[in-house]
Amino acid sequence: MKTNLSILVFLLGMISQSFAQEEKAEKTEVNRDPIKFEKAMSGTFNGQKVDYNAVVSETFLRNSKGEVTAGLWSTAYIRTGVDSSKRPVTFIFNGGPGSASFWLHMGFFGPKVVKTDSGATMDDGSAPYTFVDNPQALLDITDLVFIDPIGTGYSQVEGVGENEDFWGLNEDARSIAQFMRIWVTKHGRWQAPKFIAGESFGTTRAAKIAEVLEGGGQTMAVNGIILISQALDYAGSSSWEDNITSFFTYLPSMAATAWYHNKAGEGKELEAFVQEAREFAYNDYLTALYKGEKQTEGEKSAIADKLVYFTGLDKDFILRSDNQILMHRFKKELLRDQGKAIGTLDGRYLATETDKAAEGPVLGDPSSYMTGAAYTATWNDYVTRELGVVMDRPYYSSAVGMGGNWNWKPVPDGAYWEPSYVSTARSLSEAMHRNTAMKVMVANGYYDLITPFFDAEYTFARHNFPQERIEMKYYEAGHMMYNHQEDFDALSQDIREFLTKLIQ
Repeated sequence: MKTNLSILVFLLGMISQSFAQEEKAEKTEVNRDPIKFEKAMSGTFNGQKVDYNAVVSETFLRNSKGEVTAGLWSTAYIRTGVDSSKRPVTFIFNGGPGSASFWLHMGFFGPKVVKTDSGATMDDGSAPYTFVDNPQALLDITDLVFIDPIGTGYSQVEGVGENEDFWGLNEDARSIAQFMRIWVTKHGRWQAPKFIAGESFGTTRAAKIAEVLEGGGQTMAVNGIILISQALDYAGSSSWEDNITSFFTYLPSMAATAWYHNKAGEGKELEAFVQEAREFAYNDYLTALYKGEKQTEGEKSAIADKLVYFTGLDKDFILRSDNQILMHRFKKELLRDQGKAIGTLDGRYLATETDKAAEGPVLGDPSSYMTGAAYTATWNDYVTRELGVVMDRPYYSSAVGMGGNWNWKPVPDGAYWEPSYVSTARSLSEAMHRNTAMKVMVANGYYDLITPFFDAEYTFARHNFPQERIEMKYYEAGHMMYNHQEDFDALSQDIREFLTKLIQ
């Protein structure tokens, strides 16, 4: 019996070793060229007819030994018939981490865009969806390169690569910076103005990339960065218990959202009401938050009265919350009397809840699920039918399995580090001090309840940012402010003006 068992263990070991060797062999060779789909197209942008090539392609990333580690996919729109050596190029990506770039592609920057309900009252429903030409696209002044980080879109590890080589704050930035250098070299754009546009975590990434591009033996200076719904310092965008910063930074967004839903600020203009909230946050609320139990009951009651004024919530609820309102509770509590919960990405959206007694929303984020199907469907139709892409695997709008495997540590493995809030604000500030020509535009949505506009103000007021090179812009919508047509128009004009000034 022992002999038979020993033989079985030996055989299992041999089989396991055989599989491991096969897997290793599969990870050591990439015997093919990168895949590319290219199509000649034309359109009218800002009143100007533009001929361009749409290029959906794979770029091999390599390690220090020159071995292929991943195939990173991008979609580029490159103008033809012009001298490209100094033609501006804008690199664009979304956030997550783990999100593909199709949100900014389909929602705002692309030559064609999807249209959902601008008033945030109607669900996107079922196909077909509205997909239209985008005459405000920037192709008359810059080429556009949409980047899908590894694990998103069609991008995936190849050769000797592992997901852990790319799924981390530093790892991600290095891979995107490597791609940008490869793209610029291949297309002869080292003398061309270069811009980055990122949304949400994409802004966290953009700040880190600006730092990475200044090293590595191939210094590349960026002319400008567009931060849409910035998230550079997560202390101000993490609504968690005991995080005093977040109660301070979220308050004006709560006030703006309460104003929108007619729960606060009656008779006030939005900007005036928001300004009141800013002043209260700085002058009274912040002090109260730090004093904590050193306040008298009368002082607590006075602060609660002001919070009622700004948020429209019940005073007893605010006092039970110790004058500290967590965002998930606010989203449920604001319209609880109507049985509705409001959106996270955009507080204008609301939905009828199945559990009206729950502490927070139970159906998820209506500003996401009321628009997501339209984005996904139009992209998949567009990339196959119009751009001619044929792949044997799906385009992943979100990376599968990335969430719990993302490495947020800003230091190498094995280095001592105590947990803290993620922040790349100092990285961007230092990059701006080294590159004194770089400018930054920050686009903020008043009703953004995940990356609040007041956090952007608080972040850029610190970290020694050169104030004269920061442009703050505000829009009466949420995280994806371009879902609101008036703000789509305003954002388009603001970005066009920002780029034009830096190109001239």
